[in-house]
This record gives sequence, structure tokens and C-alpha cells, in this order.
Amino acid sequence: MAFDQDADYDSPNYLWFRERHRRFVYVDRIVVAPAMRKRGLASRLYEDLLRVAKDAGHDRVVCEVNSDPPNPASDAFHAAFGFVEVGHASIHGGAKTVRYLARPLVSAL
Repeated sequence: MAFDQDADYDSPNYLWFRERHRRFVYVDRIVVAPAMRKRGLASRLYEDLLRVAKDAGHDRVVCEVNSDPPNPASDAFHAAFGFVEVGHASIHGGAKTVRYLARPLVSAL
């Protein structure tokens, strides 16, 4: 599931990005059935999303990844796609800590 900056969505993570960026595509989640994992499906979804977002004029794709509890698989996946940390927060009354990640879509001239 992904939303752009104009979505009517009240996730604290989505709102964090909307307060800081004029245009973006926020990835809320990618779900791949356990039997279909390790086949590159999530990578293909991200490749398509990055292309479509750039073609639509967005300058970044953003998401959050849990840091507590940790999610090393998601950390590695996003790092491989060029996402970098741009912030962090404690949410849900401190029950979860997240890292905010962004992947620029425009190349330097």
C-alpha cells in the first residue's frame, strides 16, 4: 500500500512526512505471502513503484522501519534500494520506535 502527499490518511508515520515534504510517495506496507517470499516480488514492486512515482513527478519515496522492535530484513532491503534515514520517532505511547527513510528520485545534475 502506498499513498502520495494528498491522501486522507492519519498514520503518525505518514503525517510525519507530510509535515516535512511537499511531494512524496509513502509506502505503508508491502505484503508477500510466505509461500511466495524469496522470489524477488517485493523488489519488483519497489522497482515499479519507484518508476511510477518518478514518472508522476514525485521527488522521493518514503517509509518507516521499526527500530524497536528491530526489523533487520527490512533495513537491509531498503538500504539495497538506496533509502537513507531522515528521522526517527517513538510512537504509540512509546510502544514502538521507528526510523524514517527516504529514497530520492531525482538525480543530481
